[in-house]
Amino acid sequence: MELTGTPFFLLTVILVPVSITVALLFWGKVGGPQPVKTLTRIVMIMFCQVTAVLMVFVMVNNANLIYGNWDDLLGTGNHVRAVPPIPSADPGTNPGGGGDAAKEPPKVKQSFGGVNDPAVPNDVQKTELKGQVSGVDGEVLVWLPPQYNDPAYKDKKFPVVELIPGFPGSSSTWYGTLKVSEQLKPLMQQGKVAPFILVSPRTLLLGSSQDAGCTDIAGKINADAWITRDVPQMVLDNFRADPSSDRWAIAGYSAGAHCASKLALAHPNRYRAAISMSGYNDPATEKDSLVGKDPKLRDANNPVNILKAAQQPPKVAMLISGAKGDGYEDGEAIRAAAKAPTTVQVEEGTGPHTTEMWKKMVPGAFQWLTSIIPAQ
Repeated sequence: MELTGTPFFLLTVILVPVSITVALLFWGKVGGPQPVKTLTRIVMIMFCQVTAVLMVFVMVNNANLIYGNWDDLLGTGNHVRAVPPIPSADPGTNPGGGGDAAKEPPKVKQSFGGVNDPAVPNDVQKTELKGQVSGVDGEVLVWLPPQYNDPAYKDKKFPVVELIPGFPGSSSTWYGTLKVSEQLKPLMQQGKVAPFILVSPRTLLLGSSQDAGCTDIAGKINADAWITRDVPQMVLDNFRADPSSDRWAIAGYSAGAHCASKLALAHPNRYRAAISMSGYNDPATEKDSLVGKDPKLRDANNPVNILKAAQQPPKVAMLISGAKGDGYEDGEAIRAAAKAPTTVQVEEGTGPHTTEMWKKMVPGAFQWLTSIIPAQ
């Protein structure tokens, strides 16, 4: 039974009145010595509480898609097949890597199906990808803009945005909770937002208590290469995606916002723009971040330090939004460190650190992105 499916949710709803009814029916019928009666009644009360808490948890999880399946919840999923060495250089001029064709992995044609999640729209596709560069395996969700299958656009290549969830977070959250495709589809049809291909890869790769921080960690995981090499190459191999890095962007919220900022700045030959909603600069802000627990990685993956260490300022446009104490000051720090052609727009928000607030930011953020990566 799926964690996020309707059947399991209905089961938790039914269990609440059932547990209360059982407790009421048998409360006065418990036999045996007084200690046994007391213990039995305590168990009844605890069972009622557990069913109620379980129902609320499932409601919250279904609404926010924090955990996409049982493996994510229990931390039993294994998405690291191997940890091959990743070249320290950042070859190529497109999101897929480019560079010497002889060194590029062979093209892989993927099969796509439905997401099988009632919260996710039916026009979102899912594929299981085996990362050839990173050694990471996981699902990738893809949504195609309304123009993609229009005969008038049959020879067109489309810009791409990678969508990174928070931690813990599901590859479905952007579609199911933030309603990104449902919000943007009419704006794309009206010409207010460019027809972006929207791609959301799995980022919960090491279980719910270890955040890889979208970073390559020697001997542990190649999370950076998964997001910036394997996933983009898959998109290029299977869809009419524009290969130019000037037509690619990355967006995230919370821990995903940190990823979006630092990956765009670290790989300006792969991304032209980044959207950061309620993010942070110091990886240690996330208590489960493996990067934050390693002093060298912590320093190297701070967007401010990436800007300061760059041989030349990256040609990246950034939109950073957050409330005071929740991303705003981090955005100002990035803006202070940025030099042309890096551009940073910081917007102060006033809402809480919730998906409901980030959902409201989606239309405006993508209209800004269209000013950077316009329709062609």
